[in-house]
Amino acid sequence: MYVNTNLLDNGASMDSLDAGAGSILRQPKAVWATAGASVVAFMGIGLVDPILPSIATGLHANASQVSLLFTSYFLITALAMLVTGFVSSRIGGKKTLLLGLAFVVVFAGLAGTSDTVGQLVGYRAGWGLGNALFVSTALAVIVGAAAGGSAAAILLYESALGLGMACGPLLGALLGDASWRYPFFGTAFLMAVGFLCITLFLKEQPRPARRTSLLDPLRALGHGGLASAAISAFFYNYTFFTVLAFTPFVLNMTPYKSGAVFFAWGVLLAVFSVLVAPRTQRRFGSLKVLGGSLVLLAADVLVLGYGNHTAAVVCTILSGAFIGVNNTVYTELALGVSDAPRPVASAGYNFVRWFAAAAAPYFAPKIEEWTDIHIPFVVAAVTAVLGAVVVLVRRRALTHQAEELEPRHRTEDGVTAFAN
Repeated sequence: MYVNTNLLDNGASMDSLDAGAGSILRQPKAVWATAGASVVAFMGIGLVDPILPSIATGLHANASQVSLLFTSYFLITALAMLVTGFVSSRIGGKKTLLLGLAFVVVFAGLAGTSDTVGQLVGYRAGWGLGNALFVSTALAVIVGAAAGGSAAAILLYESALGLGMACGPLLGALLGDASWRYPFFGTAFLMAVGFLCITLFLKEQPRPARRTSLLDPLRALGHGGLASAAISAFFYNYTFFTVLAFTPFVLNMTPYKSGAVFFAWGVLLAVFSVLVAPRTQRRFGSLKVLGGSLVLLAADVLVLGYGNHTAAVVCTILSGAFIGVNNTVYTELALGVSDAPRPVASAGYNFVRWFAAAAAPYFAPKIEEWTDIHIPFVVAAVTAVLGAVVVLVRRRALTHQAEELEPRHRTEDGVTAFAN
């Protein structure tokens, strides 16, 4: 996501989105090709959720080892954030997209041939590099090629994100019921189709006037507002990926049932990200919405950890609503308070927060081994609250800096965009 002008106290940018919604379907083939590939790219995040127990059985691995599929993926994704701007500013958007897709096709296909969990973890790392190159570039390409203005393009991209997050677990369940290997082959095939479509329909994008250096994203974190948003998002992402990567072992369901649970989770994530978050922000302000959503997410994961099986299923699905709201607000907040160029601020922010996405899948099973199955969710609840505390403590700086930047954002068509 995504969008922002004065994101703390009014809805100007969201009104822009509403105005652009009517033109979302009238897009060039290049936009649809990129958006379609984006759906598949986001599917890859939750694809393995329903088949984690099956992978563990098939490769004779435990939960800690299998969870490294997420750790390797997001660790490489985090590090790659320092590289994506460097690459795209030199070879252009189209070539960066194709490079990322090529990595995903190769490494997703290789993942399906794995004989050991170590091989699978390694291939997921290569997949993460490809996904970082693609996702970090896709929104900028869609905005540049879209008809109907930035608002329609951003709404289309956000819809692709939500659809991908919802359909990933479903595809993983449908293909994974026959074999845990098939979802990886399926992803490789779909991304190969995306590669072909972008090759045929997307024209080369103009390169930026200034090349991005490897250190620019780190320098951007010297901005107090961006650093505060990134730190808070780091704590939040630990909670997010505890739910995404550890809960399938707790639910212990068949791939079909687990896929259905996470499909419902993804639907709520998409609906609350695209429809609910903008409206609550207009009414209450972004910081209040974010703080309240983080606290509710903390309560939700506590019940998930200590409730019975039915409660765990319900709370897993319900967490999608809070995660959808948080994803939207965090992204807007990070870009709204930054005085760095949008791609640079995006890279710095993602560099910090994706480390938590790498840490949670590793530590949650370890904490269970050291204690019991409830404590990983206690830790996840604490990190969600810590995220809210950072927002509260840094509220004055975040608000002040966002207001200072408002005139600059208004000169950029009232829209601040960035790939999640």
